[in-house]
Amino acid sequence: MATLLIADGPPWFREALRGVVARILQGATLREAENVERLYTLVEAEPDADLLLLDLNMPGAQGFSALVHLRAQHPELPVVVVSAREEPAVMRRALDHGAVGFIPKSADSATLAEALARVLDGDRWAPAAARAAPAAGADEHDAAQRVAELTPQQFRVLQMLGEGLLNKQIAYDLGVSEATVKAHMTAILRKLGASNRTQAVLIAGRLALEPGNMAPQPDEAD
Repeated sequence: MATLLIADGPPWFREALRGVVARILQGATLREAENVERLYTLVEAEPDADLLLLDLNMPGAQGFSALVHLRAQHPELPVVVVSAREEPAVMRRALDHGAVGFIPKSADSATLAEALARVLDGDRWAPAAARAAPAAGADEHDAAQRVAELTPQQFRVLQMLGEGLLNKQIAYDLGVSEATVKAHMTAILRKLGASNRTQAVLIAGRLALEPGNMAPQPDEAD
């Protein structure tokens, strides 16, 4: 029996998606996450999951960063993006960053069934418009490669940095010392090839759904 992970914010959509998947794949085991932090825990707890259905706009996702991070940490887990962002460029970028499929949230149950069957058989699936869209740029691929090198804890620190949190706030949320956060920051800057926090945020911002919209944050002693 297949095990599918569903990562989406609104409970009503998770319920709707769960119902469709249950009808299509009778007997499948379904596990859910309502935010990125819960998703990371879920993926660790389900190492043999067959597929992850990921919403790009779920709380904490920050564009394609979560997709890139998950593909780096769990390359054996196929990821299909299920999103209301149906612009061809967004769909193509998701595929370029490692998704095996992209299913628009407007898709009917027949389309969803076809897509799931294809990807569970080891194929890829996306609307024709996604395949015809221009590929992600070199700068974006470069940013993805750098972000993929971060450890899970370093990635969490980078996400919090992108939310504008200071070292002491990050330390409090993670339950670690400020010295530990500063050590993570040093490693993050080195792996991203950034000289300060502002540059790190800008590099990560290349993976945003709307590149350039992540505001640089004030630097502090790292």
